[in-house]
Amino acid sequence: MVINTYNAAAHLEEVLQSASAFDEIVICDMESTDDTLDIARRYDCKIVTFPKKDYVSAEPARTFAIQSASNKWVLVVDADEVITTELKDFLYATAARPDAPAGLWIPRKNYFMGRFMHSTYPDFLLRFFIREGTEWPPYVHTFPTVKGPTEKIPAKKKELALVHLADDSIKTRLEKTNLYTDNEVVKKANKNYGVGALLWRPFWRFFKSYFLKQGFLDGVPGFIYACLEGVYQFIAVSKIIEKRKTGK
Repeated sequence: MVINTYNAAAHLEEVLQSASAFDEIVICDMESTDDTLDIARRYDCKIVTFPKKDYVSAEPARTFAIQSASNKWVLVVDADEVITTELKDFLYATAARPDAPAGLWIPRKNYFMGRFMHSTYPDFLLRFFIREGTEWPPYVHTFPTVKGPTEKIPAKKKELALVHLADDSIKTRLEKTNLYTDNEVVKKANKNYGVGALLWRPFWRFFKSYFLKQGFLDGVPGFIYACLEGVYQFIAVSKIIEKRKTGK
């Protein structure tokens, strides 16, 4: 297992407790200044360091972290994601299959304003794969490329989902929006967005979250979350246009 960290002390102990039965735990730390490394040492983790620089997400460190692992198969989790016993057993069983895929998409349960969000489930993430040949693009909200076919854990098997401990608030969502949209400017530098994108992309993201993904089942938090999804798109497109017009 591989965990990318930066000042991740808040949830790391609970995550490591859930991961204690794995063969190896690699902590790829981006120069934390809190108790992250002290916690990792208590659980006898293998610790490697990736320079923080001005990175705003873990993606630039993902490939380095993955290749720092020793085993054929790697599970990547964030420092606020818990692995259930059922998921651990399922992953080991999958790796032992003679017809095992090269990668496995795992569903994740997310929380916002104190409640589980139906609109974000199953939030599939490609997090379990064969280490050799796997690379992760250094941009936020990307997935690794693996050499071979992949499979998905059925969404109905909720006991096999990762549990995202972070309970986002409006404040944290807005903070992440500002940070992550800066990275979107780099990732989508070749996009020639205009006024149409400023209107269409936020509307589509809201519609998708609230109606297609049934965010209305989550009450007022679901509506707020869908609006913030649209805000994210508006800010991202605005920053991309600003970069093209001003060079800054």
